[in-house]
Amino acid sequence: MPSPLPSPSPEAARHSACLVERIQREIAAQGGWISFSRYMELALYAPGLGYYTAGAHKFGEAGDFVTAPELSPLFGRTLARQVAEIMTNSAPHIIELGAGSGKLAADMLAELEKLGDLPDSYAILEVSADLRARQQALLHERLPQLIDRVHWLDELPESFSGAIVANEVLDALPVHLVHWQDSSINERGVAMGGNGFIWQDRAISDLTLLHAAQQINVPDDYVSEICLAARGLVNSLANCLKQGAILFIDYGFGAREFYHPQRNSGTLMCHYRHYAHDDPFFLPGLQDITAHVNFTDIAECGIDAGLELLGYTSQAFFLINCGIAELLQDTSPDKLRDYLPLSSQMQKLTSPAEMGELFKVIALGKKPVAGPIERMASPLSGFTRGDLTRSL
Repeated sequence: MPSPLPSPSPEAARHSACLVERIQREIAAQGGWISFSRYMELALYAPGLGYYTAGAHKFGEAGDFVTAPELSPLFGRTLARQVAEIMTNSAPHIIELGAGSGKLAADMLAELEKLGDLPDSYAILEVSADLRARQQALLHERLPQLIDRVHWLDELPESFSGAIVANEVLDALPVHLVHWQDSSINERGVAMGGNGFIWQDRAISDLTLLHAAQQINVPDDYVSEICLAARGLVNSLANCLKQGAILFIDYGFGAREFYHPQRNSGTLMCHYRHYAHDDPFFLPGLQDITAHVNFTDIAECGIDAGLELLGYTSQAFFLINCGIAELLQDTSPDKLRDYLPLSSQMQKLTSPAEMGELFKVIALGKKPVAGPIERMASPLSGFTRGDLTRSL
């Protein structure tokens, strides 16, 4: 393990050791091997032990990584403008998936209140009890006058119309690792070695995974990810959504770039105290494990499930199209103490060297089945320039 990675506190190390024992028991119970998808699921979501279900601070400068909402209020304020348009053309309701610290919800609701476009309801689907408590505390503190509009969900409703927002949700879904070698396709999973977890390939037993892997053309000795969980999420959202749009914001590529011949080790990445590395076996439960998003797969799954592709572009174009520059102008350049930090934040959100190009925004939606007019605008405002659908 690279030496720059900080050592955990004794308490954190004990926590990780408990999760290691939990995973070891699972491996033993399954005959000595589990899929990487199952390993990742346990590392991130094991009750009380996983990275997202335990109490460690994850977001911002004190955590392991910084998300766009944590970076700047301009992100949530700008996104609110697109959400307001979706609600106007469907219904005044919002669902946010995996709301993190709650800052995106707070920034969006504050901006929607300023615009006079408040939703009748803002629902948050959150699997982590710890994060749910933090979200509740933040929203009570910042927006006590709006808290009656906010509620938390344990599962998706059977029927929903409005806007669904998922910022950095897809990258945290468990992925299967697949190894293409010598004209065979195997699944790369996790077993036990003398010094801990080790990689081990086995024949693919999941027919859905095998079929997906057979459709991908890559060079010999190539390892990459297939995210069946993302397909399941998109299908669930498609079944739930009656009218409106889903906005996925995440880092990733279209399939051609995702499975580029030179990307032969995949996109798996771990984040620990603002260090990025590629060892998912390091301190399970104390670090984030992610993979880039295959947006072609997301688009095709959505279309197959009855959704329409309403737009696909970079985060930079999306934010500029939705008016982030105009929001920056709300702060006078003469007030340097306020203006300069916001200007720097906008640069990080939109610069190709920062988040602007790697992060993408895709919109999938449903228009009214029948009616005198089609109310859902297409393209949405966030996708009027910078169309990237040709790269899917």
